[in-house]
Amino acid sequence: MKKSDTIRRVDLHINMMLVGVYVASQIIAGVLGPKLFTIGGVAMTAGILTYPITFMVTDVVNEVWGKSVAGKFIGIGIVTQLFMALMFKVGIWLPPASVWGGQVAFQTVLGSVPRMVIAGIASFSVSQTWDVWVFHLIKEKLTLGLWFRNNLSTITAQVLDSAIFLVVAFGGVVPAGELWTMFLAYIAVKAVIALLDTPFTYAGAYIAQKLRGER
Repeated sequence: MKKSDTIRRVDLHINMMLVGVYVASQIIAGVLGPKLFTIGGVAMTAGILTYPITFMVTDVVNEVWGKSVAGKFIGIGIVTQLFMALMFKVGIWLPPASVWGGQVAFQTVLGSVPRMVIAGIASFSVSQTWDVWVFHLIKEKLTLGLWFRNNLSTITAQVLDSAIFLVVAFGGVVPAGELWTMFLAYIAVKAVIALLDTPFTYAGAYIAQKLRGER
């Protein structure tokens, strides 16, 4: 078997696995989204636990396969969010069986209002595109290390993500001062997560390059 054929097979297997992690992280974040918890008295969504993983995955993909392939992951992510929102709505609309008493709880967890869905898709699309673009720009133009481009692209993308989501989802509903406090808290938590996921980004890129025979 030619080396190029071997690399294509490796790429297929690794990308399938990464797409799985990427989509699963999105879906889990969507389901966890209605759950709110507090840090220092500031309410935050539990979706923050898995959502940053999507940025880590696109950074690994961008590092190994480039901007174009990372962009395809974003497209998959947008379609996933739209499909998930549609299926949640269909599931809620289905008439509950008389023997099942969980309709209210089911609707509470999965019945995000349209404004929340729009906020999620808008913030995801912009922040993910920004993350991929900045990562690629730093790699190609500034030739700085993976640690720098991973953290700079992810943290700035998370700033955009939080700003767009909070404004679209809660603007005009939550007082401006409280919204600003939430924004700062979100950024602080997401920055810490971005720094903590750097070793995993390194490991993911290294393993992929090793399997492709590039190391």
